[in-house]
Amino acid sequence: MSIFSSVGLFVLAGLCEIGGGYFVWLWFREGRPLAYGIAGAAILILYGIIPTFQQAHFGRVYAAYGGMFIVLSLIWGWALDGVRPDRFDIIGGAISLVGMVVIMYAPRTTV
Repeated sequence: MSIFSSVGLFVLAGLCEIGGGYFVWLWFREGRPLAYGIAGAAILILYGIIPTFQQAHFGRVYAAYGGMFIVLSLIWGWALDGVRPDRFDIIGGAISLVGMVVIMYAPRTTV
């Protein structure tokens, strides 16, 4: 699998996790109709399925995914809640993405 495809899966999984959680949030916390909660639950199921298409093992995929989740959460908060990331958010997000790249894409030797 190419790095481009792998990163695309991480982004898609992140959008499903954050989007599904957001729909549940809107239903449960903000009194939106039950359909929001049901849609959120369905999207969260997709979030659970999408990472299975990665080539690495579970622990590595989910550890690396954490970096993508951090960055996507900051972007989501900025786009939907209007909370602009500050310089520390940006630094932390960059660090998390570096960690993701090291965990997921560093060349490994087999023993």
